[in-house]
Amino acid sequence: MKSDSIQNPDELLPTRRSLIERLRDLDDQPSWREFFDTYWKLIYGAALRAGLSDQEAEDVVQETVIGVARKMPDFKYDPGVCSFKGWLMHVTRCRIADRFRRRRPQNVPLVTPSAETTTETSLNLPDPTADVLETIWNEEWRKNIVDVAMERVRRRADPGHYQIFHLHAVKGLSVRDVAKLTGASLPKVYVTYHRIANLVKAEVRRLEQTAAHA
Repeated sequence: MKSDSIQNPDELLPTRRSLIERLRDLDDQPSWREFFDTYWKLIYGAALRAGLSDQEAEDVVQETVIGVARKMPDFKYDPGVCSFKGWLMHVTRCRIADRFRRRRPQNVPLVTPSAETTTETSLNLPDPTADVLETIWNEEWRKNIVDVAMERVRRRADPGHYQIFHLHAVKGLSVRDVAKLTGASLPKVYVTYHRIANLVKAEVRRLEQTAAHA
């Protein structure tokens, strides 16, 4: 599946008003699990592309979720003022910036006394500007809805059928190679792939529509 098939890149994740309201209850574990399952790859991917290591990106995911939990009681969901997408990006960027600050050697002051002394820039800490991170965020946002849609289809599809789809669409194997690997006939591979692909496309459209009416 290619993420460039999405028609509305600014409405990509299922930010439902009902989910946001449920997140105000910190003890609502199913809702928080849904939130984590939906957004962790987005946060992780943005952190990686911003220049953090794998471990740092994992820490950003955890710290962002904690930050969201702390801020939810005061968050007012009004797409006309601030979208959830933009708000989540702001929270994530703060956590990414924190990680870059922690990289600073202990003997380097936060404020240097003169232009000749070592500055944060010379330490090669790429802490991205808001514009750069927004570009990264939008690209990861586009990718993530396809991942969410595929995961939801995988959970309810026949495992063997989804394997055929995954080998061809994600792994890039030819139809003939998929048939050899799975023992399925060529016609079955073709039919199964298109059936699962249509389910994924339908799920993408459903998620887009849900986000548009959140």
